[in-house]
Amino acid sequence: MSELTLKDYATEQEVRWCPGCGDYAILKTIQKFLPTLGIPKEQSVFISGIGCSSRFPYYMNTYGFHTIHGRAPSIATGVKLANPELDVWVITGDGDGLSIGGNHMLHVLRRNVNLNILLFNNEIYGLTKGQYSPTSQVGLRTPSSPDGSVDNPLSPCTFALGAGARFIARSIDTEMKHLTSVLSNAHAHQGSSFVEILQNCPIYNDGIFDRVKDKKTASENRLILQNGRAMLFGEDGTKGLRLNLESLSLEVVTIGEGGVVLSDIVIHNERNKTLAHMLMELDLSIFPTPLGVIYHNPINPYDDQVYAQRIKVRETKEKVDMNALLRSGHTWTVEKG
Repeated sequence: MSELTLKDYATEQEVRWCPGCGDYAILKTIQKFLPTLGIPKEQSVFISGIGCSSRFPYYMNTYGFHTIHGRAPSIATGVKLANPELDVWVITGDGDGLSIGGNHMLHVLRRNVNLNILLFNNEIYGLTKGQYSPTSQVGLRTPSSPDGSVDNPLSPCTFALGAGARFIARSIDTEMKHLTSVLSNAHAHQGSSFVEILQNCPIYNDGIFDRVKDKKTASENRLILQNGRAMLFGEDGTKGLRLNLESLSLEVVTIGEGGVVLSDIVIHNERNKTLAHMLMELDLSIFPTPLGVIYHNPINPYDDQVYAQRIKVRETKEKVDMNALLRSGHTWTVEKG
């Protein structure tokens, strides 16, 4: 097989998102990333539900399904079980995946099906013209909340952790290098990988993530997680997260102030579920936004267990004649005429 390039994954379809939409950047990153995997295009499948992000399969020169609102995880599960050799990707949004699709998302994560889930979070319903979504912030004024939303927002990563996901990460639409690294780790994981991508909607929720995207403020508002490394951030890398033993909560401190030293800073441990939960529940108006792999603690994937069970059954039971089985028991014949 000849070496693939970004162009091999681009289709002749006109890409139809609003000018400035973060989906363009994500699309280019994935089209550039896939050739590095050395997997034939015919072995990749992109499955989506309904929403702006769900147009993704049209723009990928691979197999794909543009399916039903919120049901992409279920269809992807069926695809993976039917052919476990396929490289399956689920593309969804905060509305598609966490509102009508919340139930389906929960079950694909708890089952730990070996596929990759990319959730584009722009904290708004874009396709249906700007209603507030499950992740929208309190007070957001939209056509469906003209006086400001009073709904408490859902954290996608917290939801994934509660559902039993074994790989949870977060990245940004326009940060190709960081997003590529996260995608690489997600793809290498055996089981359901869940990646939240902070994605800008320039029409209905523009600038919602400027705090972490603006180069002038990013260093103060991003916590780039690295397994086994201290949780440091800030322009000069002297700020960090320390565990307050009295409140059993994380707090921001600065090395060199108040007797704080480097050893006081929490070391990131991807396998620590309690730490992952604390990172996901940070008040992002006060704390930096954690980016990278937040939690990674793999177990045997669901599809491997299903196939192992099938093999065991085949070895212990006699071969079944399907034709005879269908004609056994209570059957009847419809006569012509």
